[in-house]
Order: sequence, then structure tokens, then C-alpha cells
Amino acid sequence: MKPIIGIMPLYDRKKESIWMLPGYVGLIEANGGIPMILPLTDNFDTLDYFLETCQGFLFTGGQDISPELYGAEKLVVCGETHQVRDTMEIYCMEKALEEDTPILGICRGAQLLNVVSGGTLYQDLPTERPTETNHQMKPPYDKGQHEVQLVEGTMLADILDQSSLSVNSYHHQGIKDVGEKLTVTAISEDGLVEGIYLDENQFVLGVQWHPEFFASDTRENQRLIQMFLAHCY
Repeated sequence: MKPIIGIMPLYDRKKESIWMLPGYVGLIEANGGIPMILPLTDNFDTLDYFLETCQGFLFTGGQDISPELYGAEKLVVCGETHQVRDTMEIYCMEKALEEDTPILGICRGAQLLNVVSGGTLYQDLPTERPTETNHQMKPPYDKGQHEVQLVEGTMLADILDQSSLSVNSYHHQGIKDVGEKLTVTAISEDGLVEGIYLDENQFVLGVQWHPEFFASDTRENQRLIQMFLAHCY
């Protein structure tokens, strides 16, 4: 039986619609899972159905996380936030962590994992942490923008079996203070944390880059997604 993976929906405020990048779905389907896109809702009874049905969850990119959730005042440089999405994803992530359901967080998903674990975020890297490393590349996004060093002996280094990785980069926020019990697994050229995981659960990993823009059969993506899916039974 293939594992069912719940994928957090994306939201377009201008069109007032939910949507999905095919790359997220492709990563799951091409590597042996069944993708299921969740509705955008803060109805916990509805979400409980998916928490009981899915064997793993992929937390996607998207809007900025509300700064109040990590005890900060919202700055003018903070981008668009979405209260329903924050409420929904925090509920799902906390329940998944409690039940030891595997989690893969991408971009916003990694940042959410950090916030749920008690960490904080930079609301805008160019103004709060300016460096020469460009974290907001222009399309196409299926190419490397900068290198990250994989911390030896950590989950991601073990999965990929290498010490560094060329990644794409499309984000203006980032991990500031690392959440309690999280371990850093990837660091960018300018010292920004780009990968975290929770060692006490079977599989809880967040990456700042966007693997969904690379082909699902690339070596790194296959290793990453297949390891994630291997825990979703």
C-alpha cells in the first residue's frame, strides 16, 4: 500500500483561491506516494480527518508566518500573512509531532517547524541580515543559486551522503533563533540556517530551498523524498 501524503495548500489572495505547484505533487507521486491536497480551513474537525488518514505531511512554501506567533511585532518589511493558514498548519504540525507522523517542511514549512518549536524568524533578510548571498533568485528556479554545507552526522547529510549541496533560493525570511530540540543540518554560505530536523521523532525535517522546482528523479530529490516516504507506513 502506498502512503498517503497530505500536502498543505497554497493560497492566492488576489484570486481568493487555493492552488498547487505541480512539483510538490510530482515529488510525492513519482517516488511512490499518493499526494492529497488538503483544503484551506481552520475547522479542526475537518483537519482531524486528514490527520487520521494521511501517513505523512508535506508543509509547502507561501505566505510569511505571522510574527506574533513567535513573539515579535510585525515590521513593515514583513510580507503578506494568512491567519487561517497559520492556524491550520500549526494545528496539523503540532498534532503530527504529537503522533510522530513524518513531516517534510519546505521553505515556509521549515520556518513553521522552527516557530512551532519555539524559534524565531528574520522578517526580512535584506534589511535585518544583509549579506552578499542572494536569497531571492530570479526564475527559472531549477538551478543552483548558492551552496549549503551539510552538517556531518546529521539527518540530511546522512540521507544525501555528501557534505555540501547546490540549492536554489527564493525567500526573504529565514530562521533566526533555532527552536528548542531542533538540530541544524544545513548552513548557507553566509551562515544562515537552511536545514533543521527533530531527532526525537522518526522523520521531521525542514529545508529552506525548493526541491519541488527540480525534477523529481534528480539524485538528491529521490534520496530525500524516498527516505521521507519510507517512514510513512
